[in-house]
Amino acid sequence: MHKFFNTNVFCLLLVLVCTELSAQVSVSGLKCDYELAPIGIQTAQPYLGWILQAPKRNTQQTAYRVIVADQYGLIQKNTGNIWDSKKVLSSESHQIKFSGKKLVPVKQYFWKVMVWDNHGEVSTWSAPATWQMGLLSASDWQGAQWIGYNKLPDSLKIVPAIDNPGDQRWNKGNDTLPLLRKSFKVNKKIKKATAFVSGLGQFEMSINGDKIGDHFLDPGWTQYDKHALYVTFDLTEKLKQGMNALGVMLGNGFYFIPGDRYHKLKGAYGYPKMICRIVVQYQDGSYENIVSDESWKTTVGPITYSSIYGGQDYNATLENPGWNKADFDDRMWQSAIIVDGPGSLESQTAAPLKIFDEFTAVKITQPKPGVWVYDMGQNASGIPRISVKGKRGEVIKITPAELIYENGFVNQSAVGAPVYFNYVLSGNGVENWQPQFMYYGFRYIQIEGGTPENESNPRQLPLVLELKSLHTRNSAPTVGTFSCSNVLFNKTFKLIDWAIKSNMASILTDCPHREKLGWLEEAYLVGSSIRYTYDIAALCRKIVRDMIQSQTPEGLIPDIAPEFVKFDGGFRDSPEWGSNAVIMPYYLYKWYKDTEVLAESYDMMTRYATYLGSKSRNHLLNFGLGDWYDLGPKDPGASQLTPGGITSTATYYYDLKILAEVASILGKNEDARKYTDLSLEVKNAYNTTFFNKHLARYGTGSQTANAISVYMGLAEEQYKERILENIIRDIKEHGNGVTAGDIGYRYLLRVLDDNHRSDLIYDMNSRSDVPGYGLQLAKGATSLTESWQGNTISSNNHFMLGHLMEWFYSGLGGIKTAENSTAFSEIVIRPEPVGDVSHAKVSHLSNYGMIKTDWEKSDTSFRLKVQIPVNTTAVIYLPADEHSVVKENGSILSDTAELKKLGFRGGKIMVKVGSGSYSFSVE
Repeated sequence: MHKFFNTNVFCLLLVLVCTELSAQVSVSGLKCDYELAPIGIQTAQPYLGWILQAPKRNTQQTAYRVIVADQYGLIQKNTGNIWDSKKVLSSESHQIKFSGKKLVPVKQYFWKVMVWDNHGEVSTWSAPATWQMGLLSASDWQGAQWIGYNKLPDSLKIVPAIDNPGDQRWNKGNDTLPLLRKSFKVNKKIKKATAFVSGLGQFEMSINGDKIGDHFLDPGWTQYDKHALYVTFDLTEKLKQGMNALGVMLGNGFYFIPGDRYHKLKGAYGYPKMICRIVVQYQDGSYENIVSDESWKTTVGPITYSSIYGGQDYNATLENPGWNKADFDDRMWQSAIIVDGPGSLESQTAAPLKIFDEFTAVKITQPKPGVWVYDMGQNASGIPRISVKGKRGEVIKITPAELIYENGFVNQSAVGAPVYFNYVLSGNGVENWQPQFMYYGFRYIQIEGGTPENESNPRQLPLVLELKSLHTRNSAPTVGTFSCSNVLFNKTFKLIDWAIKSNMASILTDCPHREKLGWLEEAYLVGSSIRYTYDIAALCRKIVRDMIQSQTPEGLIPDIAPEFVKFDGGFRDSPEWGSNAVIMPYYLYKWYKDTEVLAESYDMMTRYATYLGSKSRNHLLNFGLGDWYDLGPKDPGASQLTPGGITSTATYYYDLKILAEVASILGKNEDARKYTDLSLEVKNAYNTTFFNKHLARYGTGSQTANAISVYMGLAEEQYKERILENIIRDIKEHGNGVTAGDIGYRYLLRVLDDNHRSDLIYDMNSRSDVPGYGLQLAKGATSLTESWQGNTISSNNHFMLGHLMEWFYSGLGGIKTAENSTAFSEIVIRPEPVGDVSHAKVSHLSNYGMIKTDWEKSDTSFRLKVQIPVNTTAVIYLPADEHSVVKENGSILSDTAELKKLGFRGGKIMVKVGSGSYSFSVE
């Protein structure tokens, strides 16, 4: 069996015989604006899509018909009174723009699809799907007002937040965390009931004593001085005939950050507040609105401290039992007051945060009497959940941490201290509690003031009956899987995956403890890794809008969005970070064929390019953080091995190239020419300044300097081979070790993968004795760390170096989208069986359907199973030489004589196929 890094390719065009089957093409997976059966659609013309299944190979859609109705009975009769597209001759099966009658706020719509295919088959109508509209304008709130318990004086507002502990406002201020309630009566039979609600900074809503939904930390974080998000809930099954009660509990989030305990920032947009509109539609056709106003009642709640950074305190002795039920007597509560709120409200369309995995202790230790430390086994974003029994007024202190000191106590030193939770017992039997409005990244939980059940308890402290770690994250669906025969690679995938999951909130955070901020470089550099594994289309659209809201009048895109605080220097203005404003919308277009995001972002993109141009000198940029956390002689931080002007100018050039293409896609041809011409000027200046023709290297010749220049297209063709040789030499001179950092590592991997040197990627990442994933695992990490060394002075839950996950899918598994296609409509299957990896199995659910590869190799053969979705095509690369016999499902596709006749001299066979499942062997 020959390794197949040879670039010689034999192209075998196959017309694989289809077995005639009776079943026809079918339609499923109907989505509206990326979601299945969404509620709260904000757009006046949402985009629709579907997935096709067909038993025949090589099936392509040739036409579709969409019908939309505003009554379920009509859609059952295949009647579209809102839109009937009629038969449209098109292969498009997603990003279909609704083009029917004007959609009405709050209203629910039903829709179906049927398709025609290239085999002359016609599907039946799909099963009905649905979406419900949200509130499209301020008037749609029907007079609902922001209400609260009290109002923050304007003199105490801190917007933007401050990060200077020397500021006199740093340690001042706390607030009241209120409860709000409203009773109302239902006298008629309900057809549908919907809640549109926002509570700042975070909220939980209940009805008749039960929490609505399973969300955590609603709503998503935004630039609150400009806008906020509202959340839509279906209450149809929650309301009852007679009296009902709504209850809302509020927490601070980023809206108000108190000034004590640990806090990265100190900020105050206002005190907690909420707004809502409940729409009850009755079966007789009438409807009723319940809106937030002064008729609501409010009081101080049992949450006595709430900080997104410092923790949460809960005093169960302050509870009002039954406060959110209809029969509660609220005469002692005060009336809510009208307060001001953000200027606009938009629907939360990204997936909400939810609770997922639950962990119990794998080990419990007692570093000193009265202190217990629980090792939960996994470092993850989450919250503790405690079950406890004790006397009224006793306090349990819960301190989470990623690490422990040698003396056994929890260690928060690298990520900010103190952070803890206090729970004051009510004394009413077994009590269960978990924080509602704060999460943290931790593996260990330290308990003080309580004793584990079955342990000696001479002081008669409260008994800790159970302690769990509840993992919280964005609930974006999983769309990718990876496994292989290499144990270290499987562990590395899991290591990266836990960091990704822990940092998928309503933004992509850098870490789930110290900062919880949306640092933008990770969103595009690790974005492909995430998109292979999770469906983050809607989350990415939210991040794009965060950047639009955060852009300054000068055009600057700050390093973080939302920009809660204005940092200084490169921590606010780095081209490698701000360029997410250009790169992410383009990557979304490439991954999902989302042209709407390009149109929505175009002004932001062009303004940022203009801003970078104004900061350039002779078309060069030389500011920012550069290749953050590269592996140099000093402690990690700003770039050490690569001159900052290289990464910043290369990224600027990449922005301009992207803008030229985006302008062309949007029909802005003059802009396209302008950005093309400007990119060439930047390229010439870059090569003149940084490229050494004699040595064939850029700048210092670091892995990052050379790799980013090749990947961005800055390197001239005649030098690429020598530059690649220099990259390889540098890797080997470092003992097959990595030196590239946050910015450069992805480009290093892509250049190696694109040039069929996955053997080097294997060599760099299959060991545990040099800084990298293996060393982190050897040190006991369970989530990817901030530094290659896995040191204890940095965060131990950071996804910024998680780029290898992309290679697990695209290189080892071999699933890629063709260079000039979008959304995996044209697929490349090119697995790289490197090193001791004898088997790999990878899948990705694309917009068109499931893509799978499953390969295994031995000394004498290579076998590959592939699944290609309907309405797509693929090019499959198989390793072969002049002695190979290639079979598909047992049938010989080629023989030695044919290969020799065509002049094949080694490398790979390129097989072009349509949809279907295939089983290849090369012997």
